[in-house]
Amino acid sequence: MLLSGFKLEIFKSHCDSQAKGVHCFAHLNDDISEALPYLNTVLGASVYITEPPSLMLQVHGKLITLESRKIAVNALKDRAEAEKIVAWLQREINDAWRSRHEIEPSTEALGKPVLLEVLKRLPRTNCRQCGEATCMVFASRVVEGSLDQEDCPPIDPQARIELKEYLSRFRFEY
Repeated sequence: MLLSGFKLEIFKSHCDSQAKGVHCFAHLNDDISEALPYLNTVLGASVYITEPPSLMLQVHGKLITLESRKIAVNALKDRAEAEKIVAWLQREINDAWRSRHEIEPSTEALGKPVLLEVLKRLPRTNCRQCGEATCMVFASRVVEGSLDQEDCPPIDPQARIELKEYLSRFRFEY
């Protein structure tokens, strides 16, 4: 086991006093920098920085940054969600480290979905059934990870499958 534990720091946004959600820092008991290239291979970061080592992921509309001794997560509902995500990351870190002899480490970022690639798979009717003003706004929410193909009621079944397959290259579940 590489990461033995962490201490959570939960805080409200300093920029938006009206924000309902919280953010967190998980202060890590151990240095995970050696595991980051393996974790990147497993999870596919949207950004990978080699010096100092860090990676960024987007999961369900949350931006997650992993550094050698700290994890930052934004847009959380509450402490329980923070604990769930950081515990999932601890498992992923330890699993990647345990399996490092079977994983090709990578410092290349996977990237994120391209807005126009998402948009071209949508019906482009601006029907608002999804709750967004336009299909373009919906597509931007998909790119940021807060929506997916299931949130578009009128999408054609084949386009739904194609969008799901396209997004699967950039997403994973915690």
